[in-house]
Amino acid sequence: MPSTLPDGDPVPADGTLPGSALEGLGSRAFGFYVHVPFCVTRCGYCDFNTYTAQELGSGASRDSYADTVIAEIRLARKVLGDAELKVDTVFFGGGTPTLLPAGDLGRILHVIDGEFGLAPGAEVTTEANPESVGRAYLDGLREAGFTRMSYGMQSAREHVLAVLDRTHTPGRAGQVVKWARESGFEHVNLDLIYGAPGESDDDWRASLEAALAAGPDHVSAYALIVEEGTKLAARVRRGELAAPDDDAMADRYLMADEALSGHGLDWYEISNWATGEKARCRHNELYWTGADWWGAGPGAHSHVGGTRWWNVKHPAAYAARLAEGTTPAYAREVLDDDVRRMERIMLELRLADGCPLDLLDLQTVEGLIAEGLLDDQAYERGRAVPTLRGRLLADTVVRALT
Repeated sequence: MPSTLPDGDPVPADGTLPGSALEGLGSRAFGFYVHVPFCVTRCGYCDFNTYTAQELGSGASRDSYADTVIAEIRLARKVLGDAELKVDTVFFGGGTPTLLPAGDLGRILHVIDGEFGLAPGAEVTTEANPESVGRAYLDGLREAGFTRMSYGMQSAREHVLAVLDRTHTPGRAGQVVKWARESGFEHVNLDLIYGAPGESDDDWRASLEAALAAGPDHVSAYALIVEEGTKLAARVRRGELAAPDDDAMADRYLMADEALSGHGLDWYEISNWATGEKARCRHNELYWTGADWWGAGPGAHSHVGGTRWWNVKHPAAYAARLAEGTTPAYAREVLDDDVRRMERIMLELRLADGCPLDLLDLQTVEGLIAEGLLDDQAYERGRAVPTLRGRLLADTVVRALT
């Protein structure tokens, strides 16, 4: 089941933010995340805040969901005041956003544009399972103003998909990338997962080859994490499946970097590769560089000017609060300077652009360079950037510098 929410400070009923959060609003990049918590089935490895029809219960439905999210977007406009605040990126995640009609996703986007205004060239992404979209649906998204598709391919091997409880067939990802291109999407991402129980090096190599053959301009490759409370964790605990092997996953990461870079996709974040700067996921870059975003939907997290908050989890509780005219926020925290500095280091050290040296202890940086974990040429440019080995040992690098 979905993970629990963290504790925090109470949020005023009207959602009012501290004055410190509103200082400089509009001078930083701003985005919207829209969480759509519905899935047809629950994948065994997933601990996201999602619900199947059987888990949803009463008080919430897909049919009314767009109107509920729109109510939060209008609340966001009130909370953020009259500041000129063009939206640079919008990202629909889940769950499976494409279980909603394309018209509903388009209506939500239209209200974001109406309340705030989309910046020229705004990036608008939705995640999708390969089996959840067809050509006509993609045409509808493109017409509504979506610019980028992100598909959960995960693997090209049937037995690996089965372990992950994914329901699409291996060839489906290639088909939906082709349809997205035909519908006019310039930017398409494929998500892959490596390290699943029973996956071999050959299986992973086949997944990389299939992803590249599909022709995306962006690939995300994530190591499988066995999250507590998931079906996969229970199967591993009972000995039905082997736990992921750290050495094998390191080898798979190296295979991914070699294959993807060999086909013109360069890493720009530890788990993300793109054909160029325009193909990068600008919404995720907004997270990694500490910009501002409003997360709409149950369980969604937001950050504005050093204040972070998160919504109630269940769609019924979320809908009830908005129907009453109160904020759906569950709790919040105001980050102090030390926490903001530490989080900035943690995130920027994952990037190919790196972290500025003036945030770091130079003696420690030089030691990590000597160990081959940070790039010496980047150091000369005033940045700390992980080497390939440093990416494999990213947690070690971060611990040393924070």
